[in-house]
Amino acid sequence: MIEILNPDELARARETGALVGGILRSLKSRVTVGTNLLDIDDWAETMIVGAGAQSCYVDYAPSFGRGPFGHHICTAVNDAVLHGLPHDYALADGDLLTLDLAVSLHGVAADSAISFVVGASQPPESVALIGATERALSAGIAAAAPGARIGDISSAIGSVLSAAGYPINLEFGGHGIGSTMHQDPHVSNSGRPGRGYRLRPGLLLALEPWVMADTDELVTDADGWTLRSATGCRTAHSEHTIAITAGGAEILTLPS
Repeated sequence: MIEILNPDELARARETGALVGGILRSLKSRVTVGTNLLDIDDWAETMIVGAGAQSCYVDYAPSFGRGPFGHHICTAVNDAVLHGLPHDYALADGDLLTLDLAVSLHGVAADSAISFVVGASQPPESVALIGATERALSAGIAAAAPGARIGDISSAIGSVLSAAGYPINLEFGGHGIGSTMHQDPHVSNSGRPGRGYRLRPGLLLALEPWVMADTDELVTDADGWTLRSATGCRTAHSEHTIAITAGGAEILTLPS
């Protein structure tokens, strides 16, 4: 299903996106060396419920997971990159943490992810990984305009990641979003320009470039959810929800 939002729905999407961006900003400011991943999940729940919103993850039970997910936010550390199930782990100096949050408010969902290094230590490999995903996200957003195609976004993202020297996994990528978290069209993190669905005003997309330092192969934890690099290398993930408008792409998940 591909949804095209009307002006009223788009206004609600802006509210949801600002909430997601604000929660992620708040969580990042609170995370320090010694913070437990379960505390982050608790903080996220408090902010989501306090805003009258719902986490898209608590009851999330897709075919590839061991669902339901049962938590309010994804927390992935170091070699974990996607669907990180919060667990009893205290963050250490230099850990690379990814927070991925999807929330529904007033019937419209928004999805965003940030990666950052915890503490004073800033390993160059981690900084480079994060920077590459952020640049790729910016390139994908710049390519998203009415009349462009999904392949144009995928090509822009993939060009940045490939130029940075990272292998690209095509199993998981961006997606349409609206009344539900995951919708068509799929937005691969590499592709050929000029192909795929033509973008229209009112379309919401969650763009999410992610990379692993030296592999494109994932393995799944025993928890049935957390996806890690097969080699144990570090990973990073950046994501925004955008709306296609007559004037181009509008980023919805920036904190207000």
